[in-house]
Amino acid sequence: MTQYKSDLLRLLDERGYIHQMTDAHELDALATKQVVPGYVGFDATASSLHVGNLVSIMLLRRLQQAGHKPVVLMGGGTTRIGDPTGKDEVRKMLSDEAIEGNIASIRTAFERFLTFGDGPTDAVMVNNHDWLGKIGYIEMLQKVGTHFTVNRMLSFDSVKLRLEREQPMTFLEFNYMILQGYDFRHLSDTMGVRLQMGGSDQWGNIVNGVELARRMDGKEVFGLTTPLITKADGTKMGKSVSGAVWLNEAMLPSYDYWQFWRNCDDRDVGKFLRLFTDLPLDEIARLEALEGSAINDAKVILANEATRLCRGEEAAKTAEATAAQTFAAGGLGEDLPTLEVGSEGVRLGAACTALGFTASNGEAKRKIGEGAVRLDEVLMDDPGFLITVAHGTSAKLSVGKKKHGVIKGI
Repeated sequence: MTQYKSDLLRLLDERGYIHQMTDAHELDALATKQVVPGYVGFDATASSLHVGNLVSIMLLRRLQQAGHKPVVLMGGGTTRIGDPTGKDEVRKMLSDEAIEGNIASIRTAFERFLTFGDGPTDAVMVNNHDWLGKIGYIEMLQKVGTHFTVNRMLSFDSVKLRLEREQPMTFLEFNYMILQGYDFRHLSDTMGVRLQMGGSDQWGNIVNGVELARRMDGKEVFGLTTPLITKADGTKMGKSVSGAVWLNEAMLPSYDYWQFWRNCDDRDVGKFLRLFTDLPLDEIARLEALEGSAINDAKVILANEATRLCRGEEAAKTAEATAAQTFAAGGLGEDLPTLEVGSEGVRLGAACTALGFTASNGEAKRKIGEGAVRLDEVLMDDPGFLITVAHGTSAKLSVGKKKHGVIKGI
């Protein structure tokens, strides 16, 4: 492990956030001398970010914990174009109203992770539409376009991937890397931002911004990326069997968020505790050394700590209590997903899908055929079985060992 002098790089290094840096020595020296404003960019394509964005959010949290200033850049402008990085197809265009609504919703999640305000190390949120929306096309070509060569732009993985697969990339998308580079230069010029951070797939875009600030303004700015964060089974963070693991509660119940962390692979416990919680490193070392069934205690702590950061103390406590009641006592925890049905009832397969346990009635039928579905602990074999629940009473529906819900009569 490299011996850094600054609290910032020591913290990031010890917890496993560092993959690449443009000039580690100079960044380390800068962070020992002054408050370093640093930013991460997020596009507003949905009303919530998901767990796949969480490592970048935690980067900003660590930046603030080390005494520096986090800048959350919302891509109100670049969302109108779409980042082609890692994408196989053209992004659907959103209206201005939808983008603004998404940004407002996303901010509520950031307010749990960061302290916003007017102080020197308080977080701020900015929207790149405020400057990209004002700059004219010809002006952009004259000021910025001369610093990018098509030869180099074609060499980026985000472009090569589309070309190799003979999938279309619009000229609009092709310009994304120019705009992201300009964002860094603009923030450097107007807010004194010296650091851009992001995932490893953003390295090329970040380096573009570093070079653009140097060429246009003669300023030295820095880039830092995290490793690609995957689960032990090789799948990407942010996805579960049921879909995206959203940060906002309106998109995903807190119990499901808690369960995502509780159900992680044993091999991921230590890494996730370092990246996604504030637990001290010595306590993390103790927890990840647990063996056998004792590792489940560490998973509960991981779930509690991660949920507390994202959803709050009460949500974490309620989710843990619901899990204990559901699994240990075989009862119906109050935080379980609930489907309300009237006197007409609901078919078993449809109930599985309505609760979000299966993606379709076809998948529900397969799960039932595999013997994975129970109603009040009774194994079910008929997708068309009509579930009727009297007013004021409930039934427990389980798919596999980890998905449980309540069917409530109204």
